[in-house]
Amino acid sequence: MVKHKTMKKPNIILATLMALVLLSCDKGNSPETNGESEVEVRMTDAPGPFDAVLVDIQGVEIHSDVNGWNTVALANPGVYDLLELTNGLDTLLGTATLPSGQISQLRLKLGSRNSVVLNGNSYDLATPSAQQSGLKVQIHQNLSPGIRYTILLDFDASMSIVETGNGAFILKPVIRAITQGIDGAIQGKISPSVIARVQAISTMGDTTGTYSDSAGSFIVQGLQSGTYQVDILPPAPYQDTTFTGVVVVNGQITQMGTLNIQ
Repeated sequence: MVKHKTMKKPNIILATLMALVLLSCDKGNSPETNGESEVEVRMTDAPGPFDAVLVDIQGVEIHSDVNGWNTVALANPGVYDLLELTNGLDTLLGTATLPSGQISQLRLKLGSRNSVVLNGNSYDLATPSAQQSGLKVQIHQNLSPGIRYTILLDFDASMSIVETGNGAFILKPVIRAITQGIDGAIQGKISPSVIARVQAISTMGDTTGTYSDSAGSFIVQGLQSGTYQVDILPPAPYQDTTFTGVVVVNGQITQMGTLNIQ
C-alpha cells in the first residue's frame, strides 16, 4: 500500500507541473490578459471670431501606464485650419495601437507655422517653445482589449488666441479631450476547451470571425452596436452550436461566459 502511494506521487507532481505550465501558456495567450487597443486621434473646433486659425500639427504621442509614450502615426502632418472643423466636423490626425490598460496623457507637438487671419489680414501666432516640444492634454481612460477608441481633441480657437495689445497674437491652446469607444466586442470561453471557429453574424448578415485558443477562450472584435448570432464551429466529434440574441454596445465587451458544446 505504501509502495503504491510512492509510485503515484511522482505522477501527481508531474501532472501538477504540466498543468501549471499549460495554465501559464494559456494565460499568456489569452485575449483577456494580453490585449491591444486601437486608438485614433481626431480634431475638431468651436467657432471663433476669425477668418481662419492655422495650426501646425507636427506630432502626437499618447502616454500609456503600461509602456510609456507611444507615437501616433499622423495621416497628414502639417497645417490645419481649425475653422474648417466646426459644427460637428472633425478630421483624423492619426492612429496608434496601444497595449490595453490605462492611458493618462496626450502630447501635441506644434510646428512654427501657426497664424490667424482677421479681417482679411494674416498674423503670425507666437508659440512658446514648450508647446512645440509637447503640449500635454489630460485624458485618463482605461483601454479594454479589442475595443477601438477615438480621442477627439476639441480645440477652442476663440479661447486659444490671445491678442497682446500691439497687434500681435499668441497661441495658448485650450484643448478638451473626449475619449469614446467606437465599436464593441464579444468574449467567451468554449467548454470543453477546443480550438474552434467562432463567428458573429449581425442582423444585416455581416459575419466577423475568429478562433478560440487552446483554452477555449475567444474574443470577436470590431463589432458595431446591435444584436448578433454567435456560431461555434468546433472540430469533430463536437457539434456546431448557435447562440442568439447577443447584444453588442459600442465601447463595451459583451461577456458570454462559458459556452457549453456537445
